[in-house]
Amino acid sequence: MSQILTATAKSDLAGAQFQVHKDDLSKTRFADVTLHADDLQTDQILVKIDSFALTANNITYGQLGEQMRYWGFFPAADETWGIIPVWGFADVIASRHPTIAVDERIYGFFPMATHLVMTPGKLTDSNFIEAAPHRSELPPAYNSYLRITTDPTFSEAFEAYQALLRPLFITSFLIDDFLTDEKFFGAQTVVLSSASSKTAFGLAYLLHKHKGTTVVGLTSASNRAFVEGLGCYDRVVTYDEIGQQPEEDAVYVDFAGSAEVRRAVHEHYGGHLKYSCAVGMSHRELNPPGKGLPGAKPIFFFAPNRIVKRSKEWGRGGLETRLNAAWTEFVPMLQGWIKVIRGSGRSAVEAAYRSMLAGGVKPDEGHILSLWD
Repeated sequence: MSQILTATAKSDLAGAQFQVHKDDLSKTRFADVTLHADDLQTDQILVKIDSFALTANNITYGQLGEQMRYWGFFPAADETWGIIPVWGFADVIASRHPTIAVDERIYGFFPMATHLVMTPGKLTDSNFIEAAPHRSELPPAYNSYLRITTDPTFSEAFEAYQALLRPLFITSFLIDDFLTDEKFFGAQTVVLSSASSKTAFGLAYLLHKHKGTTVVGLTSASNRAFVEGLGCYDRVVTYDEIGQQPEEDAVYVDFAGSAEVRRAVHEHYGGHLKYSCAVGMSHRELNPPGKGLPGAKPIFFFAPNRIVKRSKEWGRGGLETRLNAAWTEFVPMLQGWIKVIRGSGRSAVEAAYRSMLAGGVKPDEGHILSLWD
């Protein structure tokens, strides 16, 4: 039997979405929406998005909105505008689902908005899959939601860090797993660009555990002190010092996405570059990995594909167990590395977004936002 709608959710609800123009991410607007909780279909729920993290990774979602189908998760009514996905927490405020109760708290992929209607499927005690028809062809890794009351890794003290870094750490974990599986392509040195970025230092933390592996972080002069203070890089190198590094077999993991940095790394290491892994675009340059570069050809790493592979080989429970163990060990470190900055309301969300878009957020800052005043 379906849940009865809560009294507060029976009437019309005023909501809002933060939208960006698909062809120009600097153009933004707030779209007012009205939700009708009484219109929920059987097995649907209505959630109030309580808070979400905004990181450079979310800007990448916008930059790759068409190419990687990120606009497809939460389509706007006007197709020229898009809603950037974010990671965060939401509370169920109305439910017609037989096993999901009002007030249940969930974590996962949400729009920059106040509300979301969801269709949970494939429920377990710990999670469910969003089964909305328009998401069936999208990467499944983004359709899984954790049920907080039974999430073994959840800690209220670390809730902000879960929103900020857990999805990025999943990518870090998967790249570490991939490189380990490939025996680092015969190299002992792993070079990471944009070393101050959250996904990069999550990977550095994991790589640092491998005996015999040297982890080199490439960063700007302004971020050097922060990167050195993390303690998970064996060498910290500014971008203008790339050509001064030893000639040694190396793997390059590119979080910056800068054509200039990529070429400098490839030209310095040449035939000693055994693998070149393209991951992110923290330098805000939208360009292909590059052709005609010395050394290994850059290959794009798409984390959801690795999740599918390991889920088949280890079983979903096996992947979750390994990932949860790594995250539980990693998350306490973040209190000493990242300062959480909270903002609520439309003006705060827009200000944080524009600062992130312009690259003006310090590496030791993490923004937790809400459209609720």
